[in-house]
Amino acid sequence: MRAEQCARRDAFLATIGTRPIVMGILNLTPDSFSDGGQYVGMEAALSHAQQMAAAGCDVIDVGGESTRPGALAITENEELARIESIFAELAKLEVPLSIDTYKSKVAARAVELGAILINDVWGMQKDPAMAATVAATEAAVVIMHNRAEKDGGIDIIADIRSFFTRSLALAEAAGIPRSHIILDPGVAFGKTARQNVEVLRRLGELIEFGCPILVGTSRKAFLGSLSEQQIEVQLVGAVAATLAAYAAGAALFRVHDVAEQVAALKVFHTIRSAPI
Repeated sequence: MRAEQCARRDAFLATIGTRPIVMGILNLTPDSFSDGGQYVGMEAALSHAQQMAAAGCDVIDVGGESTRPGALAITENEELARIESIFAELAKLEVPLSIDTYKSKVAARAVELGAILINDVWGMQKDPAMAATVAATEAAVVIMHNRAEKDGGIDIIADIRSFFTRSLALAEAAGIPRSHIILDPGVAFGKTARQNVEVLRRLGELIEFGCPILVGTSRKAFLGSLSEQQIEVQLVGAVAATLAAYAAGAALFRVHDVAEQVAALKVFHTIRSAPI
């Protein structure tokens, strides 16, 4: 990682905890659950990234492969082809970049192109080379909890704790500084609707790991089960879930609707932080 990237990484990490941090989603995919195909071209991707930056996002998370349930896996070369030319242009923006991938070679290339953060939806446990890659690139990393299948009978927080313990052991063995690690409980990944709600309600129990918590509830289908109006794709449900996560201890928020989420979090944070 170049010196200017290290400085940008450190500045980004230093901001966490001082106020809510918003991660804007940029899917360069034809099949993502919410916005598949909207930003696959250079012009559309850059325009959307610029809009999110202007709206106040703190980091842009770029994905070249859909991780929605049932999505078809693509090859490493396909994923690289989707991100490479666009990533190089995105790196010219003032907003830091994250790469959403579980493939170590894609992560390494993205850092070469300017990323400061690797967002791995399998918590460095799917690709055996990922932990070493994170360490070698000096990037920060999001370790997300995931499950291959849902199991409504388990204690989901205990499962998340066990998963994080394994990932953090991999990080320590590879020499990744704990200060570079962000944890994500993986709302809507391998979880039932009830478990998603439980994760949000019990977020505070994960703070004991000593790492900032990132939560992504934006446009997730389970939100529809919480309202008679079935608002799974409506903004109000996503904002409500974000604010609930913030109140429970989350520090970072991965969102689609940046302007609205930034505004809601700013109001909530200002009220919460105001002197009595």
